[in-house]
Amino acid sequence: MIDFIKNFCILDKIFKDFLSNPNTILVISDASIKNNVATSILHIHSGYNILAKTIYYVINVTFTKAELFSIRYRINQAVQISNTNNIIIITNTIHAARYIYL
Repeated sequence: MIDFIKNFCILDKIFKDFLSNPNTILVISDASIKNNVATSILHIHSGYNILAKTIYYVINVTFTKAELFSIRYRINQAVQISNTNNIIIITNTIHAARYIYL
């Protein structure tokens, strides 16, 4: 329970820092698989504004590949936004996040 509270406080600080810096883009990504269909949900935020949100469906891919696709796709979009100094990525998959830049 202590680890949960600690992680929650860390995420809260990241989010507060994000809101205080208008040149920071927040990328939120999640994926799931049911009946061999991967669903990727993607959001890009700047301050209180949602810049983009998308849902993708893909058949016969692994969960990691679906998550990695969604993260890389949103990073590519976030980099193209003018005056972007920082990109924060929030995902629930550490395994996929390790492969972002490979």
